[in-house]
Amino acid sequence: MNVTCNPPLRSQLGYANLENFKKKSNTSLIEVNVPYEASRKLNKSGFIDQGRPLYGWTTSIFSAVLRIASNFNINLIMYGENGEIEYGGSTESKNRKSFTAEFAKNTFLEGQVDSNLKSLNGSDMFFWDFNTPNLDKIKMAHWSSFEDWDSYRNYIVAKEKFGLGENESQSNGSYTNFAQNDTPLYDLHAYLMYLKFGFGRATQDAVIDIRRGAMAREQAINLAELYDNELNEDFIPLYLEYYQMDREEFDKTIDKWVNKDLFEKIGSEWQPKFKIK
Repeated sequence: MNVTCNPPLRSQLGYANLENFKKKSNTSLIEVNVPYEASRKLNKSGFIDQGRPLYGWTTSIFSAVLRIASNFNINLIMYGENGEIEYGGSTESKNRKSFTAEFAKNTFLEGQVDSNLKSLNGSDMFFWDFNTPNLDKIKMAHWSSFEDWDSYRNYIVAKEKFGLGENESQSNGSYTNFAQNDTPLYDLHAYLMYLKFGFGRATQDAVIDIRRGAMAREQAINLAELYDNELNEDFIPLYLEYYQMDREEFDKTIDKWVNKDLFEKIGSEWQPKFKIK
């Protein structure tokens, strides 16, 4: 059984790719669409309070899937890659072949789930509630814990077998065009990742290409310096409408999460004070 939690502001490409998967895989797929307004509020509070503009959706890909697994008496949930390990983040899950819901709450969701969900009412809580029956019997794992993660290889397989499409041009913040294209909010997520930690979408793509032997480190550095610090201005009106913010509040939220040890503001733009060596 396949389960997906549709992201907010889903792109036409994301919709088309999922439809192609359903047609070509001929397998069961449960699509979860969490309540729009509750999702928007959680994502907005995540953006403002944690610098995580997709926090509500990120929470649901654990909590909603656990809910469905419980309802169907499924005791193993398999995800794709472990983003913390493949793209940079906590190393607590590096040597774990499986993990529990409690570990997901404390590590992947930074131990803030319970306080963040207090703003939801009872009817909205269903797919975000971790108090699922038989939770202790359900294990979760990432496929990348058992096989080296190769985004490009996976893209080719998905394209050939399931009709996966890609952007006509390269994705914002990177040199690739085939991954994380189902919501423009991912672009904001990657931009904030760069401003907080000093590595962005181009870096996360390049390190995977280095590991699979498809790119030299010098080329990866050039690509990271060229693309990491990108945010598509065309998406700003969409972000403002979704978060119900004006541009001043949006910019202040961005500025709040910038690592001032790594970046300095020149004019209206944040520029790195560091060079990749």
